[in-house]
Order: sequence, then structure tokens, then C-alpha cells
Amino acid sequence: MTGTSTEPADNMPATYPPSADFAATANAGEELYEQANADRLGFWAEQASRLHWSKPWSSVLDWPGNAPDSDYVAKWFVDGELNVAYNCVDRHVEEGHGDQIAIYWEGEPGDSREITYAQLRAEVCQAANYLTELGLRSGDRVAIYMPMVPEAIVAMLACARLGLTHSVVFAGFSPAALRQRVDDANAKLVITTDGQWRRGKAAPLKDGVDEALSQPGHSVEHVMVVRRCGNDVPWTDGRDLWWHDTVAKASDEHSCTGFDAEHPLFILYTSGTTGKPKGIVHTSGGYLTQTAYTHHYVFDHKPGVDVYWCTADIGWVTGHSYIVYGPLANRATQVVYEGTPNFPDEHRHWNIIEKYKVSIYYTAPTLVRTFMKWGHQIPASHDLSSIRVLGSVGEPINPEAWRWYRKHIGADSAPIVDTWWQTETGAIMMSPLPGVTAAKPGAAMAALPGISAKIVDEEGNEFERGGTEANGYLVLDEPWPAMLRGIWGNPQRYKETYWDKYSAQGWYFAGDGARYDEDGDMWVLGRVDDVMNVSGHRISTSEVESALVGHHKVAEAAVVGASDETTGQGIVAFVILKSSAGEAADSLVNELKAHVSRDISPIAKPREIHIVPELPKTRSGKIMRRLLRDVAEGRELGDTSTLVDPKVFEAISAAK
Repeated sequence: MTGTSTEPADNMPATYPPSADFAATANAGEELYEQANADRLGFWAEQASRLHWSKPWSSVLDWPGNAPDSDYVAKWFVDGELNVAYNCVDRHVEEGHGDQIAIYWEGEPGDSREITYAQLRAEVCQAANYLTELGLRSGDRVAIYMPMVPEAIVAMLACARLGLTHSVVFAGFSPAALRQRVDDANAKLVITTDGQWRRGKAAPLKDGVDEALSQPGHSVEHVMVVRRCGNDVPWTDGRDLWWHDTVAKASDEHSCTGFDAEHPLFILYTSGTTGKPKGIVHTSGGYLTQTAYTHHYVFDHKPGVDVYWCTADIGWVTGHSYIVYGPLANRATQVVYEGTPNFPDEHRHWNIIEKYKVSIYYTAPTLVRTFMKWGHQIPASHDLSSIRVLGSVGEPINPEAWRWYRKHIGADSAPIVDTWWQTETGAIMMSPLPGVTAAKPGAAMAALPGISAKIVDEEGNEFERGGTEANGYLVLDEPWPAMLRGIWGNPQRYKETYWDKYSAQGWYFAGDGARYDEDGDMWVLGRVDDVMNVSGHRISTSEVESALVGHHKVAEAAVVGASDETTGQGIVAFVILKSSAGEAADSLVNELKAHVSRDISPIAKPREIHIVPELPKTRSGKIMRRLLRDVAEGRELGDTSTLVDPKVFEAISAAK
């Protein structure tokens, strides 16, 4: 969602409008913007009406805004009641779609399952019945520490069915990170697996739960274990329970009731720049309304026709919103994959797309750049003609990767929906609409219908659309249905983190820099702490990264600002070369510095460029620039628990 220029590169088009055929059948047209602009709250009421409500709402929105002593907690669809799981599963079965495939599940070792909506409903009911038998009641918290297996989705939906608030903890997190989240949420139950498949080997997982709970003082009463790998696991009688001995034997009939629209659906922890992780709270009615709305329009999803695949993990918000709740609310048929994109080889994703005829593919820019590094000949050896919409999520995508993605994965015709949103926003906020927008590679373009976003300066003065290319701050100036309702147990931190900067205006500060181009389209520049101040010039790390990746020998780059006595901050880059680049040399480093200087400005020339074998990434594909900043400034590394491979820093240190 960023780039160095809106000008076309290498005589490529500057914009990519949808084809006439695509636009003719698209879910969204220009009138969607017109409806939202004419009556914003009426528009959201219409979107909410696509769901099943057991009790109608009395008013669409109650918002304290910037009133004195405001808590900045919205109430959407006030007094309305619904059951999230019923909306995601039962109503589709009752409407005659029980035989439709809900999930094509592909296991890493090659095993697979096809789960219909009727089967999914039966499994969710079984889990709900047994959780009730354990004594869990509405409002209790449940920690889910699981890989990408169907039971993880079943567990989330069973919690939603009962009004239990789930806290999904990424299965790659350490036992200490799990314990921190269990304690903060005061969870009564942990649901896990005996292990998880990682590159052909069974890695332990239940052992991590035991380690997390080894010290007294925790709130956990039971640990429920799904048998996935079949490995021996330690066992605590009276606390530990096998899923196949309990849930799988429960009744598959269960009557659910509605819960208040503001009932807490889940807590999801996200890293802060300082202090412990923040427990982001999302509620039910507004969240489900916006995830269903965005999934329907942004991906142009046709229920019963499309096969949709979001490659995220359920441990992150993308997995919550665009694997579980949004797609299932829209009666999607989707692929869920357990493993990595290069096991057993680099053809894995393309084999899966061929096998299931995936038509909508939503992944991270980091993965796109990895595919580029592996070479276009790999996807070229597969039939990807089923793909009609591509999506990007998680971090800015540089224009070169955007164009490669469209050309080699989308047959140079599939629209790309480059989505900007956050854990805190709950759902997509900015994106092209695939049947409407003439998209620009790397641009977020505009806020979706019903969403309001602005670019402002430090004091809150608005920038004119098309009037300047100066960098500013991205704010959301109107409440939205899927917005977070606070930080679990810490309302003060919530206000300080998201509202204090523009409290006079009552605006949410997204923490991202942004700018308008000459056409008034938005370009998101990444986190503000990823916008460097070099000799008084504000330079986005993403802009420098795009320039580096634009060099023919560079596969991937991460840039951070490091303290500099002369310029305030100096630019430090970490670069992975393409396999065809040959040996790294000082001459190549100088060549790359000159390339950036030419592409952006001499002020943007990196102070240091380190050629490294890998970059530190989370499982969701995000590069941990905070840790690279620690390396660049010679500090002790911060928390590395979210990384796929914490040992990557040994290789980085050796390369410096």
C-alpha cells in the first residue's frame, strides 16, 4: 500500500481499471459510495440487515465522541441481539445449503478433509454442548492455542455460540507468551493440540501449554487436547481432556440464543511499542456486520460459486476476520491450509489452487516477494486460470511486487485488492473495489463506502486531496462498526494509545503515515515509527524498501531508522539478494546506495546496507522492523517470541 511514485514504471500502465466483463457482474458499483455518502448510518443499518438478528436494534450508533471524559467506546446496533455462530453456520443449513462445502482443509502431510456446512454445524454443536458440560458460561474466557486445523475454527465458533470470549494465541508463540495472555484474560480453559506439523516433522505444542501452566497462580481449570500428530504428550489427570473422548462424543444438536450486539466476541493480543501486549477487544454485532460487508464487496465474493483462500493464520486478526467470521457469514467455500508455502516444495500453493480451483486468493506482500525470489517459472507450470481476484494484506506492497503478482498469478487481468486495516479496526478500512476502482500499484486508493479517513498534520489540520504530496498522519474521523471497544482491563491505555493525539477532534490515530497523490488517492506509508526523519526530511521506510526491491539483484529489503548524531536518523537497510545475483560485494552495496539516491533522492541514500540471508518475520509474514532497529542501534534484542525463527539474528549478526 505504498510506493515511491504514482508514475508508471518501465512503460507499464499507471492504473489498472477492471475489465468491462468484471465490472458488469461485480457486487459493488459506484452507487455504493453514493449510498454511504447520502446516509452513513442508514448504509450501515442496511449492511447489518444482511445478518440474522434475534432482536432488532433500537438505534444504529451511540458514540460519545470527544465529549469531556469520553471513554471513546462506541455502541453499534444498540439493544440488538444476534448469535455470531448461528449467522456463520446454522442459517445457511436452514436455508438449504447444508451440503455446500464450507471448508476444504489441506493438511501439511497431504491429508485432507471436506467439511460441509451441515457437518460444521454438527461439530460446533458438539463442542458447545461439551463446553457447557464443563461449566463454562457466557462471559468466560477461553484460550485457543492451535495450528491451522478444522477444530480450531470449530472451537472459535463454539465459543461464539455460547457467548464465551475467545483469545486465540498463535501456535508459534512461546509458553511464556501464552501464559502472559492466559493470565491477562483470566482464561478458564485452554484448547490445544498434541503437536503441529512443521515442514514434515511433528513439533510439540501441548508441552508448551504444560510449561506455561507449570507455575501456580493461573486461572485455567481444564486443558482440552485435539489429537493431530499422534505423539505422546504429558498428561495431568483431572485437568487434561482429549477432544475425541469428550467433544466428539457429545450431542450434535444444540439450540443457541442471541447475545447483545456489544457482547465481547474475542480478545486478540497485539504487540505494543512498549510494555506488555495489548488485549484488543472486539464485540459481536458491529464486527460481524463489517467483516461480512467487506468480504462480500472487497473480494466480490459469490456464495456457492467462488472458492476463496486466505493464507493467514487464525492466530492473527486476518484469520479471525477473513478465514472464520467474514467468509462463513457469507456462506463461502474456502481453503484452509495447515502448512508452509514451500513444503514439500515451492509448488505447494499452486498445487492447492489447481486442486480446488481457487478463484479468490488473499495473501501477504512478503509471500509475494518470496514467490518472486523463487521465480515466475514455478507458478507458470500450473493452471491458475481459476483465479479472478487477488488480495494483499499485512504490510505495504511495493509496486514491482504488485505488478508481478498481477502478471504471474492473475494472468495480467485479475484485479488486486490491496487492503489497509489493523487488528484494532477489526475489518478492512481502505481498499480498491475490484469492479469499480482503477487501481494504482502500491496505493491504498480510498476508504471504503461507510468509512471516513483523513490525512492531517501534527496539529490536526487536514491536507487537501490532490493539493500536496507532503506526508501526514492517517486518522479515522468517524466511528466504524468493527472498531475495537478498548484494551482488555486497561481503558486508560486505550485512550492514550489511540485517542490522545487528536482528542480535541475525537479522531482515532491509526499510527500510520500517509499522503495524497496528485489525483487525491491515498498512499499509506507505514507506521509512523517507520517514517524516518533524516535532516528534517520525513522519509518512509517503505519508499526506500520499494526502491531497493526495484533493483534487479534484490529480492527483499527491510529498512529502519537508526539514531545519527549528525542527521537525527540514518537509514539502515537489510537486503536479501536474488539467487541469481551472485556473491555480495562492497561494489554492490555502493551500487544499491546509488540506486536509492537516484530513485528517490540523495537524502534517502542509506547510511548502511547489510546483505543478509534472511529477515526476521512473524508467521503472518510481517517483518519485525522493531528488532532490526535494535540491531542497527546496537541494543539488546527485544521480545522475539513472535518470530518464525528467532535464530535468524545469528545469521544477521554474522553478515554485518
